Amino acid sequence: MTKIQTEQEYNAICERIEELLPQTWGDDVKGDSPACLELNLLANLVADWEDEHVIFDDVLGNAIKKSLFEKNLTQKAGAELLGISPSRMSDLVHGRMEPSYRLSRRICKKLNIPPEVVLGV
Repeated sequence: MTKIQTEQEYNAICERIEELLPQTWGDDVKGDSPACLELNLLANLVADWEDEHVIFDDVLGNAIKKSLFEKNLTQKAGAELLGISPSRMSDLVHGRMEPSYRLSRRICKKLNIPPEVVLGV
């Protein structure tokens, strides 16, 4: 599969990502394990689909995308920088979740986004 064609495919892949996440955490998991490789491929497919189909007017999401672009980072690399999963990063970028206090601090420090933008004030 090179591109997600339907929302049904998108939803199925998101479910598979959630199944894979617990298999890819931990110090004993190698980055080239089958689960990690599959997760990486699926996360990229989801990110591409969301870039094309998800419309949002989210100040924080836009600020994160801008910061990632300026730092020449992918969403996956940004997720690693912040210590979160690629799917959680996608949720942040697309305004489907708000960051916790701890994550808000990391976003401010590591992505150089002002606290008022992260907090929405």
